[in-house]
Amino acid sequence: MATASRIPHLLILGLLLCALRPLVTHAGKLLVVPVEGSHWLSMVGALQQLQQNGHEIVVLAPDALLYIKEDSPFTLKRYPVPFSKEDLETNFALLGHFVFENDPFLIRVIKMYKKIKKDSAMLFSGCSHLLHNKELMASLVESSFDVVLTDPFLPCGAIVAQYLVVPAVFFLYALPCGMHFEATLCPNPMSYVPRSMSLNPDHMTFLQRVKNALITLTEKVACNFVYSAYAPLASEVLQRDVTVHDLISSASFWLFRNDFVFDYPKPVMPNTAFIGGINCLHKNLLSQEFEAYVNASGEHGVVVFSLGSMVSEIPEKKAMAIAEGLGKIPQTVLWRYTGTPPSNLAKNTILVKWLPQNDLLGHPKTRAFITHAGSHGVYEGICNGVPMVMMPLFGDQMDNAKRMETRGAGVTLNVLEMTSDDIADALKKVIYDKSYKDNIMRLSSLHKDRPIEPLDLAVFWVEFVMRHKGAPHLRPAAHDLTWYQYHSLDVIGFLLGIVLLVAFISFKCCAYGFRKCFGKKEQRKKTQKSKTH
Repeated sequence: MATASRIPHLLILGLLLCALRPLVTHAGKLLVVPVEGSHWLSMVGALQQLQQNGHEIVVLAPDALLYIKEDSPFTLKRYPVPFSKEDLETNFALLGHFVFENDPFLIRVIKMYKKIKKDSAMLFSGCSHLLHNKELMASLVESSFDVVLTDPFLPCGAIVAQYLVVPAVFFLYALPCGMHFEATLCPNPMSYVPRSMSLNPDHMTFLQRVKNALITLTEKVACNFVYSAYAPLASEVLQRDVTVHDLISSASFWLFRNDFVFDYPKPVMPNTAFIGGINCLHKNLLSQEFEAYVNASGEHGVVVFSLGSMVSEIPEKKAMAIAEGLGKIPQTVLWRYTGTPPSNLAKNTILVKWLPQNDLLGHPKTRAFITHAGSHGVYEGICNGVPMVMMPLFGDQMDNAKRMETRGAGVTLNVLEMTSDDIADALKKVIYDKSYKDNIMRLSSLHKDRPIEPLDLAVFWVEFVMRHKGAPHLRPAAHDLTWYQYHSLDVIGFLLGIVLLVAFISFKCCAYGFRKCFGKKEQRKKTQKSKTH
């Protein structure tokens, strides 16, 4: 009887073991080579979910940390770099001043060139120190990772993946100069795919297509300027000739933080998935501090204001103009700002060093969102259905703002020219003109109407690559072709040669026949003429 009574318990235990077996079998080791700032913040949710699924996660990060926390639930491997956290913070502060300086165009171009060159050199030095850290690299080899998850915005993670001979999954929003199109070998027609920073729509006029073509011609030059140093470094470390294209095109799978509610429809490859909105799936209850701010706003509600992690301080004159504009609306403004408080800060404006942006945007009393139009913030605005006032500062933010503006979900302001009245008018427009709320809610509804959440999709594909040691069956054969084979130049040349040969033979045959048929007649005529004379 005792034995019989144990049978149900053993059966239950067996069923539990069967249910848990896939988790145990598929649990693996991930090496994460992140990029700091918003790039890292967008990746954290996926890492947390992967860890909950039983995977061991190691984050490889420099000593100079900004947003990657020491007390994170992941194993953190740090390596020394020739710059400090203070250097990074100083660079961000300088960026805030730079983007708000109203210099002549040529001066701005020169300043931007110098800043990009300086920042690129600093980040490259960090990558070089990592790859030349023989002890650390040897320990990574011994760890036997199943996959490398990295943001290819800096190709250091791609070099690490190739050094370890481990499949790589790229987690990104986009790459400068459309490098992701070239790396995935995805068709990228100039006729309807707008180039980065062109501000073009997908339905372009003739002049916009001319602009698109001109930008395409300059893209490679611009990217070579930023990324050229990585090819010699990779060649040295991997001990073979490697180009930047080789590094970026080596990914087993691409996870794009994008979707076609926000982006324009365009060709995609089978080893890509779109996970736009991954950062705004989960919302938490507001802390007592922020709940108090929201409740105190009354019927007017609140406006959330953040220019992202890259801008910590604004020049005094511009900060005062912004503060004056914010004081002209009845809503309570929660402004994430770490610089010196403007002296004319209005009573309705509360400065905070940090705010739970997604949680606040999800609150029913939030009326508008002032943002720099970074992809992270724009998707949180879309997810939560909050109309936006956009102050794009640099890079892809201009294009992001243009897309939301053309969809009627927000208003764009020029940070160099905007006045306090412009700010107040823009806020009143998106708050009180019902069309902006209707349009953003329509986009939000479209964005959420999907069979699987972007977070679950990202986790699935990372685990898929781990289970199958890469995804070679999804990788197009185009990667194995030379440039002339890819464009079928050899086939075109061969067929053209045949056409020319046939044409030449036909011409020779016709010429021979012509001489045979008409040459004898001419000869007879000449003979007859000579006889008569």
